[in-house]
Amino acid sequence: MAKQRIVIKLSGSLFSFNTTSKELKEYIELIKKIGEHYQPVIVTGGGKIARFYINLSRELGLDESGLDLIGIQVSHLNAKLLIAGLGDLCYPVTPKNLEEISLALISDKIIITGGIYPGQSTNATSALIAERIGAIKFFNATDVDGIYDSDPRTNTNATRFDSIKVRDCIDILKNEKSMAGTYDLMDLISLKVIERSKLPTVVFKANIQDIEKLVLGEGKMGTEIIISS
Repeated sequence: MAKQRIVIKLSGSLFSFNTTSKELKEYIELIKKIGEHYQPVIVTGGGKIARFYINLSRELGLDESGLDLIGIQVSHLNAKLLIAGLGDLCYPVTPKNLEEISLALISDKIIITGGIYPGQSTNATSALIAERIGAIKFFNATDVDGIYDSDPRTNTNATRFDSIKVRDCIDILKNEKSMAGTYDLMDLISLKVIERSKLPTVVFKANIQDIEKLVLGEGKMGTEIIISS
């Protein structure tokens, strides 16, 4: 029987100029363990390395669509780091579009990729992939511990939701910025996809222990996005 499919978006904050092979190996071992139970598609963000190239290129005059492409390229380089450690357990290349994702699924292997389309965050990419592959859940591992009523990094009184209706989340995020390298927890495209496909989604802090608890255990943390009729 084919394994159920899930999508895990890994925050780009896991990849920086200071990232060590030891840290990546811990995530690789966790992905191997997850692969014993599910066929996961892992989507890697660009992180600080992408923002470095984006900011430098913006200063040199590159347009926003070109900056998006740079962010996508860096996210795929991050993905290739995980592929290197997974070896034969992993599909050997990073799919570049939804059609390539569909073809990669036939291998029954773990799939690692980055961004796909300019103008879309890796959150939107992950939601679209989850919709295409019929994933049973979308795990959005980010650099904060859930969805708040305002930005907790600038508002110390921000309140975290244990759960939130997707329509309420859309209302909160309707003024989302759209410049390359500025994407946050969720964006309007990802939320619209989650809503139309009724995709179970959880947003939580990216670390080894919490990913393992949420994906393989009975843990409950972060913010569940509720699809209401």
